Amino acid sequence: MVIVTTETISGKKFETLGIVSGSMVQSKNAFKDIGAGLKSMVGGELVSYTKMLSEAREIALQRMIAQAQQMGADAVVGVRFSSSSLMQGAAELMAFGTAVKFA
Repeated sequence: MVIVTTETISGKKFETLGIVSGSMVQSKNAFKDIGAGLKSMVGGELVSYTKMLSEAREIALQRMIAQAQQMGADAVVGVRFSSSSLMQGAAELMAFGTAVKFA
């Protein structure tokens, strides 16, 4: 499965199958939230949140790929990521793009 952020794939012609997406909502436990809150007072990277978003991004990407595979896609073009905070300590990360089949 080819995954690209571009709208085209060099040397490939394809037909559009449709929009695909995958999402993940993830939260950290209360103890990590307390630690992150203390860290935010002195500044610096909130490592537990960086790791949380990295894990969520990978899961969302894999879910998007699974949806594309179910459609018989060879690739997903125009891949984008979006994130939003749903509540304190919880975030949604979404991956989306266009599933395509090579001609």
